[in-house]
Amino acid sequence: MTSSSSNSPEPSTRPARVLGVGDAVVLGLGAMIGAGVFAVFAPAARLAGAWLPLALLIAAVVAYCNATSSARLAARHPESGGTYVYGSRRLGEVWGYLAGWAFVVGKTASCAVMALTFAAYVWPGYERWLAAAAVVVLTCVNYRGVRKSVWLTRVLLAGVLVALAAVVVGSLAGGGAEASRLAVAGEWHGLSRVLAAAGMLFFAFAGYARIATLGGEVRDAQRVIPRAVTVALVVALAVYLAVGASALAVLGPRGLADSSAPLADAVAAGRLSWLVPVVAVGAALASLGALLSLILGVSRTVSAMACDGHLPRALGAVHARFGVPHRAEAAVGAVVVVLVLTVDLRGAIGFSAFGVLLYYAVANASALRLGPSENRPPLAVPVVGLVGCVVLALCLPFESVLWGAAVIAVGALVWLVRRWWAVRG
Repeated sequence: MTSSSSNSPEPSTRPARVLGVGDAVVLGLGAMIGAGVFAVFAPAARLAGAWLPLALLIAAVVAYCNATSSARLAARHPESGGTYVYGSRRLGEVWGYLAGWAFVVGKTASCAVMALTFAAYVWPGYERWLAAAAVVVLTCVNYRGVRKSVWLTRVLLAGVLVALAAVVVGSLAGGGAEASRLAVAGEWHGLSRVLAAAGMLFFAFAGYARIATLGGEVRDAQRVIPRAVTVALVVALAVYLAVGASALAVLGPRGLADSSAPLADAVAAGRLSWLVPVVAVGAALASLGALLSLILGVSRTVSAMACDGHLPRALGAVHARFGVPHRAEAAVGAVVVVLVLTVDLRGAIGFSAFGVLLYYAVANASALRLGPSENRPPLAVPVVGLVGCVVLALCLPFESVLWGAAVIAVGALVWLVRRWWAVRG
């Protein structure tokens, strides 16, 4: 993935603005409708029971507020980097840095998880090497330009949507669905558990940030980004509601909570069990789509942080021919390959949800600093988003909060050491 000397870019080279509304929507949906939808309903149902749809709606409200704040900020700061940029510009350098740190660390771990999840579906027993190969291939695709990434995301997303349609059809037409299983009477488990479930479900919505993170590569960003974020969020919510309600109607709250593969089990419970392999293929494709999108988002944030000196400045370079931060993409891909070959992070990913909620809390706080002439959202939007992110983060399972706080503490320590070193120098 090295370029010739004639194509060697300078760090000041700007990304190519080639993404339109349709491209941005595809990237957002590819990030949101990932492997999480095939697994997140079971742990959420263990917490919320039959109130799972309410938890999903709470997550959607918080996601809408975050999306609106992010879209308005992206229109004012059409640069790659997302909330790292907004926090730095609107709240101060340290807040942008902490948001970027949480995003890069958490989402790099998520990259490894998605790669291992894909490999587990395709070739059990050989997950590590297949996962590493998938990371290398997708990094090469991203390296060749964001257009290639959009094309592949569109193909993967189509396969995933077909699989989810099979889940809904197989669940409702298989003869096992009962509307009574959607009743919530007598199933209240407490507000804290519903909010904890909402925090986990929110994680599945978080992919719309990919649109804002790629702001430097979007044409007419002030118009395209808000529209693409809204469309992607509405489509994802409709898909999640349909899939979640279908699985709940077939398995019931207890059955859904006890399932290790809830969507496959929902289809297998009916007369259309031959659709189960379609669901498995969809989960594998969803893992690949999420991995592709994650590498895109992490590399753009790494590049933005590098340009500001928080990471080695060489990582901020943009390829003169392909218009992408190629060194950041190669570095992210290399780190993820090392992770999948040496560590299994699938059981220790809770801190990523905590980090994402902190990331959006900074985005909402940044939106509060928009002026009247900057198309700021109604005051209730960033306030609800900010409070919602903090509440959902604190309601996550204790282990997730502990891991998330530890990651942020390490980032803050690195910041303080760097500041001390700079002052002393």
